[in-house]
Amino acid sequence: MADESRLIVLGRISGLYGVRGWVRIFSDTDPRENILRYSPWLLDGTPYEVAEGKRHGKGLVARVRGFEDRDQAAGLIGKNIAVRRDQLPPPRADEFYWADLEGLAVVTTEGTDMGRVSHLFETGANDVLVVAGDRERLIPFVWGDVVKDVDFAQALIRVDWDPDF
Repeated sequence: MADESRLIVLGRISGLYGVRGWVRIFSDTDPRENILRYSPWLLDGTPYEVAEGKRHGKGLVARVRGFEDRDQAAGLIGKNIAVRRDQLPPPRADEFYWADLEGLAVVTTEGTDMGRVSHLFETGANDVLVVAGDRERLIPFVWGDVVKDVDFAQALIRVDWDPDF
């Protein structure tokens, strides 16, 4: 099972907005506004409450409690926004957080060891597992067709995939 105290990066502070301590937010959540639901944010491991936030144009802006002007907020630029894993809602039975999949072993349905999940990325069509082993493999995360089972108790993902591909 997932380490509930582990930190999960949800986005970062990308710039300043206005003169009253607001900052621009780059969010990795889907939809992007979901990042505003989590508080406190952990910035360099220190918790900060989100005072307010909103959509602004195509992006997001927020005000972090304790940062009341532009000069104070400037020190936040570039910081990752993280939360503890236990702040995230539990995924449905057919959903997975990428952070929970990273580090799991990947084996074929025939038992061939492919390596471990290094990270994931999305292509628009589907998510892709990047598996580091004897070489790096890109395996589409297509539930049922390619990914047959995710077993957190055994820290294992079983795939129907040709190891030579």
